[in-house]
Amino acid sequence: MQRHSLKPKLILATCALLGLSACGDTLGEQALGGGAAGAGVAAATGGDLLTGAAVGAAGNVAYCQTYPDRC
Repeated sequence: MQRHSLKPKLILATCALLGLSACGDTLGEQALGGGAAGAGVAAATGGDLLTGAAVGAAGNVAYCQTYPDRC
């Protein structure tokens, strides 16, 4: 039974790692990459896709604008 509860966590971790690598060179690419990662996490965890995309886009843009050398 525990095997099934591990799958959503694995999917979430994979999406989070992909999201971290999705910075982009321009503001639009940063928003698009973060939005896609956020929507992916929301889909994998049963959340609202629009909210996930908005949070992912905002988070990725904020991160890349704060730490441009890490993107």
